[in-house]
Amino acid sequence: MIKFQYNKTSLQGLDKQLKMRVRALPTIKNKESALRSEVKKAKQVADEFSVKLEETLNSLNDMLQLYDEYKEDILVVKDVRMSVKKIAGVKTPVLDGVDYEVKDFSLFNQPGWLLDGVEYIKKVVSIALEREFFARKMELLDKARKKTTQKVNLYEKVQIPGYQEAIRKIKRFLEDEENLSKSSQKIVKTRKLMEE
Repeated sequence: MIKFQYNKTSLQGLDKQLKMRVRALPTIKNKESALRSEVKKAKQVADEFSVKLEETLNSLNDMLQLYDEYKEDILVVKDVRMSVKKIAGVKTPVLDGVDYEVKDFSLFNQPGWLLDGVEYIKKVVSIALEREFFARKMELLDKARKKTTQKVNLYEKVQIPGYQEAIRKIKRFLEDEENLSKSSQKIVKTRKLMEE
């Protein structure tokens, strides 16, 4: 419910608020549309990474028995480099790269497949991280899209019609007041003429 008073100052204030919302509405709708398409893209890429991860893990299925011999401390994720990219005003994470640290080990005391195994693990970790980054990006963009949709609905369905109705009520009141004033002036003028 929009609060107002029946005067010209209130009318001007409401008119200003209405114009501001009417001007802002197309921009907010465009933002919502852009966010919707970006959410769709991020979901699609996250799904692609999920499929890729599953395929990679399935291709390693035969080698998984060998990983019982694998020592977990040989490969460590040293750093995950990331940056932030703004999409339609929303800050989203971007994976720039992953730094690994491979501990020194003796090639003679380890199985021959170990170097290939380390590379496969790097590949799996990279794919999993990419998938997580796109999933997070999708969450952030979807949250912003929902807020933007709420704002569009608030403007379209509540505030703009509310301001229009309030302006209409004030204008009618002011017109009625003016008509009453003119009528009373005519009555006073008529009485004066009759008295004379």
